This record gives sequence, structure tokens and C-alpha cells, in this order.
Amino acid sequence: MTEISLEQDSQQAVHLPDLHFVQLCEKEFGLNRGMYNTIDFWFFAKGISDIRYRRERILHFLKSVPALNQKGKIKFGHGGLSACLAGYWDGENNFYEKRGG
Repeated sequence: MTEISLEQDSQQAVHLPDLHFVQLCEKEFGLNRGMYNTIDFWFFAKGISDIRYRRERILHFLKSVPALNQKGKIKFGHGGLSACLAGYWDGENNFYEKRGG
């Protein structure tokens, strides 16, 4: 299997098998499986049941997180993941409401 990087093809990444998608998130963002599962379930609980669209939202969220450490990996800290997800969700919903969609 050819290795995919987000810089090359984020559209192709959402179609990877689950294990490979999680490994890509770990490589690109330093996200472990537990954090990925939490984020994935959070978006699912918000009503995003389509896996392709949910993965697109996950990648968009991860790219928008400002909490990067010196190695370019995401570091949330205690309670930080929930706060980031809520802020992302509110910001995205406000963006689409302002655009009328």
C-alpha cells in the first residue's frame, strides 16, 4: 500500500481503512488511538454519521487546533480536547449560519 500524506492528498486519506487512517492521524498530529476514538465519537454524537464526511471534519478540526507543541504535534492537556471540540463546533456552525447554509 502506498503511503499517503495529508500534504499530498487529504481527499484520498478519508477513504483509507480505519487502521491506516488512525495511523495517519498519529503520524501527522501525534494523535493516539484513544484520542482519535474520542474525537470520532464526538462528531458521530453531533449527528455526522457518514464516515467520509466525519473524517473530513476530523482532519479539518485537527488542522485548526492551535495547541501544537514544539514538535508540531497536538497537545490538549486536561479538559482541553472537549474545549477545542466545542469551540470548533461553535465556530463552524456560526460560519455556516452566516453564509446562509
